[in-house]
Amino acid sequence: MIRPLDLGLGLGVAVIWGLAFVETKIALQTFTAPQLAALHFLIAAAPVLFLARPQVPWRVLVPIGLTLYAGQFLFQFYGIAYGMPPGLASVIVQTQAVYTVLFAMALGERATRRQMTGIAGACVGLGLIAATIGQGLTLVGFCLTMVSPISFGIGNILLKRLGKRFGDIEMMNLVTWLSLVVPLPMLALSLHLDGPEALAHALTHATWRELAAVLYLGAIATTLAYAVWGKLLHAYAAAQVAPFALLVPIVAALASSIVFGEEFGPLRLAGMACVLTGLTIIVLPRDRLRSMFVRS
Repeated sequence: MIRPLDLGLGLGVAVIWGLAFVETKIALQTFTAPQLAALHFLIAAAPVLFLARPQVPWRVLVPIGLTLYAGQFLFQFYGIAYGMPPGLASVIVQTQAVYTVLFAMALGERATRRQMTGIAGACVGLGLIAATIGQGLTLVGFCLTMVSPISFGIGNILLKRLGKRFGDIEMMNLVTWLSLVVPLPMLALSLHLDGPEALAHALTHATWRELAAVLYLGAIATTLAYAVWGKLLHAYAAAQVAPFALLVPIVAALASSIVFGEEFGPLRLAGMACVLTGLTIIVLPRDRLRSMFVRS
């Protein structure tokens, strides 16, 4: 049973991560996707000054950082910049659970019938969402955002292998040092795509609200939220903590509708519901699902 204080912490993390999608859209009003990714993780990496590096070689850390963080967030940022609404983006990104299972299958693991049922439901939902392209959603934005959970899923597989090989690692230390992988390649990409003076121009012309959004993404949504998430994972089984992550799209959708007036028609709502239902089936163990229905 989760203690009331920890229940509040889990809900707090879900709110923080949900609001991060709104903050992303605000920051992208001035910063390009590579610039935002670089600044985001430069801030998140600041604690390397006092946190010891995990006893993991760089050849292992770098691929995880490039997939779990750089790839995931670069394409998420590009997607939102090119027409993916923030609330809907949060649902798409959560499909990383689908790709994690699929990549594990490709590596020889066997998926359960329950997982395959969840994947089927999520795929139906993605199809329904794709059918709403043109209704406040661009094809380019949709396709770019779809790459984010794929990169996320690859990172999850690499992270799982790291855990098996190196054992239990303090999450705060791992998150911080993985964040250090991201800024240089993102700055190099920005230099190539945006030009040598673009970042300085963006920093000097950004409003306080846009700068606050960048700070929120790095310090609050990454450093603080993952510190709390790591504490919860140490105290409880993953199956008890996972449901909080499923609340993130709900928070993001509500916040985006309030801040930006994001609209969800019947078809899009049906698609989002199918995706979240499928993810719930994938993420939650059968016994936990059964107990939820019995209580209801």
